[in-house]
Amino acid sequence: MGRLFMENNDYYVYVYIDPRNFEEFYYGKGKGKRKFAHLKSNDNSEKSKRVKEILSLNLNPIIKVIASGLTEKEALLIESTLIWKLGKFTTNIVAGHFKDKFRPHNTLHKDLPNFDYTNGIFYYNIGEGKHRCWQDFKNYSFISAGQGPKWRDQMINFNCGDIFFAYLKGHGFVGIGKIIGEASPINEIIIDGKSLRDFELFQPNIFENSNDYENSEYVCVVEWIATKDKEKAIWKPNFGLYTTTHVRASLENQQFTIDYISDQFGVEMRYYKK
Repeated sequence: MGRLFMENNDYYVYVYIDPRNFEEFYYGKGKGKRKFAHLKSNDNSEKSKRVKEILSLNLNPIIKVIASGLTEKEALLIESTLIWKLGKFTTNIVAGHFKDKFRPHNTLHKDLPNFDYTNGIFYYNIGEGKHRCWQDFKNYSFISAGQGPKWRDQMINFNCGDIFFAYLKGHGFVGIGKIIGEASPINEIIIDGKSLRDFELFQPNIFENSNDYENSEYVCVVEWIATKDKEKAIWKPNFGLYTTTHVRASLENQQFTIDYISDQFGVEMRYYKK
């Protein structure tokens, strides 16, 4: 009979505080007398320099346990959280364990995947016609919609990292792509260092209303995972594949469509959908 493994709860998380200004400058985890070890440290770290400076003034760092009765894993996570919170003001050399679970510093001005949103998998209706065509999308790695808020807002809702299945009405599914650039008015789009105006497009009317932010075409730069010419589009009548007249729709609950289309394109979606 196997032995029952019992995790020890004798770890704690501690903080070093500068008595001159009561700034917290170091967090650590340990057990026993670990919290006092830094008082005799002789390395060249910022933590040790600050401790020596405090001691040279006949003062002592204020050392306080701020969480106790912890498993080692709990202590590591709390330590990492505190280090993240203090950011550049801590003398900790590394961000601690679990650092890949925390938002990178100096990114509060950005929306980040897995922190502010979760990437999804979507149906995208190309809407080929007066303002756009599949050949341009395929040739120059972008997709678009716009000419009014109703369609523009559908593009704005894409996030970098989203996967989409491109559908061309009257033909079928012609591509699987990944959003790598958030939707912007067409005049602001740069691809391979060039404005879209510098490319020879099959549908130049895409620039209609381009000086009107409200009604401009909005463009997402994409990375094509797989594409097909419209003549070889994937379709099977009465086969239950999902389509809609909307520009963009979630495929999260359309597993049959995801499986069938990805199989037809020879794409393993598990490698792309994080």
